[in-house]
Amino acid sequence: MERPAVLPSGEQYEISYGDQRAVLVEVGGALRSYQAGHREILDGYGADERCTGARGQTLAPWPNRLEDGCYAWDGEHLQVPLTEPEKHNAIHGLVRWASWTVLDRSTERVVLSHLLHPQPGYPFTVRVMNEYTLSADGLRVRTAAENLGAQACPVAFGAHPYLTVGSPRIDADLLRLPGRTFLPTDERGLPTGKKPVSGSRYDFRIPRKLGETEIDVAYTELDRDLDGRAWVELTSPDGKVATSLWLDASYKFLEIFTGDTLAQRPRQGLGVEPMTCAPNAFRSGDGLRRLAPGERLEGSWGIVPGKRPRIQG
Repeated sequence: MERPAVLPSGEQYEISYGDQRAVLVEVGGALRSYQAGHREILDGYGADERCTGARGQTLAPWPNRLEDGCYAWDGEHLQVPLTEPEKHNAIHGLVRWASWTVLDRSTERVVLSHLLHPQPGYPFTVRVMNEYTLSADGLRVRTAAENLGAQACPVAFGAHPYLTVGSPRIDADLLRLPGRTFLPTDERGLPTGKKPVSGSRYDFRIPRKLGETEIDVAYTELDRDLDGRAWVELTSPDGKVATSLWLDASYKFLEIFTGDTLAQRPRQGLGVEPMTCAPNAFRSGDGLRRLAPGERLEGSWGIVPGKRPRIQG
């Protein structure tokens, strides 16, 4: 008897609420797709496709890039594999291609978990968990990382969804970003400092058309509402369709990626990446958390299939 083929992203876990539907997957504990009504909220990927461009993946125990894949921790020099060899970097952590398991599941909620065991370059034991929930408020993602080992460890995390409002390309879409400063980068995508967005091509605090602007930088000093949430809002050229993403105070940094370098579907979705630390934080320490044995780092972000609530501060 012929065995059924294993899907590239492993087991599929669908959740729903009203006309909303999201699909989470075994590989990377990732968010593969999210729809509301008949509209795609994310530029995701199909069940028969392999994830490209880190779409919807969980980035832990670090997001973004790590220079030369090496860092020092408590006097020890550590080296992880170079997963961006063309730039001699390690990128997006160690769990995005791993299998995750289901801890709990209901119609509108699923909890996925991965136990990261000690390995060369990261000799620590960390459990990473994602809780995905649909409600009248949209999609909420709560991530937690817990140090289960006997020594302190460096931990950060992020996520990598691509927002869409249904435009063939994002060029004519309107973007609003809350960042007051950004981190310029060198040719390897590594931060070289911090600059105010005022007067630069990266200033989207007042909504404006993306045009041909190429963005692949992190923002910080994020303006927040009365609940401590920072909001990103992508709107269609006619102003009738919007997709919004929020991140709580645990996420101090926000990477924006217009997808110009993607081999597949460049500039068809906007990468909006909540991050608890800056790029290259394992070397710079910028936003990096030191977790003692038994300690946890938690954060939440979410997506609203529409404009952000204006009742917020």
